Amino acid sequence: MKKMLIKIITTCLFISTTIFGQRVVLINGAGATFPYPLYSKWFYEYAKIDKTVNFNYQSIGSGGGIRQILAQTVDFGATDAFMTDNQLKQAPGKILHIPMTAGAVVLIYNIPELKGKKALKLTPEIISKIYLGKIKKWNDKLIQLENPDVSLPDKNIVVARRSDGSGTTFIFTEYLCEVSQEWENKVGKGTSVNWPVGLGGKGNEGVAGIVKNTPYSIGYVEISYAMQNNLDYAMVKNKDGYYVKPTIESITAAIEDKAKNMPDDYRISIVNAGGKNSYPITGLTWVLVYQKQQDKVRGEKLVQFLKWAVTDGQNYCKDLLYAPLPKNLRDKILKTIETIEY
Repeated sequence: MKKMLIKIITTCLFISTTIFGQRVVLINGAGATFPYPLYSKWFYEYAKIDKTVNFNYQSIGSGGGIRQILAQTVDFGATDAFMTDNQLKQAPGKILHIPMTAGAVVLIYNIPELKGKKALKLTPEIISKIYLGKIKKWNDKLIQLENPDVSLPDKNIVVARRSDGSGTTFIFTEYLCEVSQEWENKVGKGTSVNWPVGLGGKGNEGVAGIVKNTPYSIGYVEISYAMQNNLDYAMVKNKDGYYVKPTIESITAAIEDKAKNMPDDYRISIVNAGGKNSYPITGLTWVLVYQKQQDKVRGEKLVQFLKWAVTDGQNYCKDLLYAPLPKNLRDKILKTIETIEY
């Protein structure tokens, strides 16, 4: 009986790592929470196409994704903040930035009196002053001026922000640096900064959780987290003076405005884009991979997945409120993926 049980367990273990004699390859990745809803969908759908591959992705923030790809503890990293020249020099080999999609960072808020009503309008000045701790009340005259037909409560603003190294934070603080000299001088940009005010939450989900459960709070998250948690989010005035709602179309407009001169390494910021239809707090998100893969089998599977993600996989973007990459950019990215050696 004991021998039979051992045989059954051994057989099950063998079946779990093979399919009809084929090895199931596990691809490990870690990093950004910003694209996590889309990546999860991709991994699920792709596993239906190629049943010999599985994905293990840890949504730990862009800072963690960069650290792990540098340490070579994952097959790919994921980040919404492109690596600096200094970080790239620390790598044991050449790292490629592969753009996967673009999304919007939105200002979510929890004002019970306004739940489900017309979206608040926020200017760059208002946003920066809230996060500098200079605007403390919801009925501040600057907010009221932009929302004359809204009865704003005389309540203290509870500010929420990220506590971990975050590409979402990088996009948000890069935007604040673009629109506020005071913010640039006092705080600056990065995946992690010394926040003047705020309650810290881990991941986009952490910030969304704070705002959802804290009346009169405000925070910044990737738009799909706002939708998932049924949270209100603001319209933001862009650099040309237009109030723009974050949508697929307004994210795409920002890509097209900023990506006219896309560098060969794809390291480009698309915040504070111009034009009537561009949502200003928008960012690309990248997968980080070594150009020379150490494992032939995993390297080949990773390349096949990346090709699918930037072609057929783009069809899943819109439903999750990410912007598909423009076709001319996808064609360029495919050529870059072709340079990966395994």
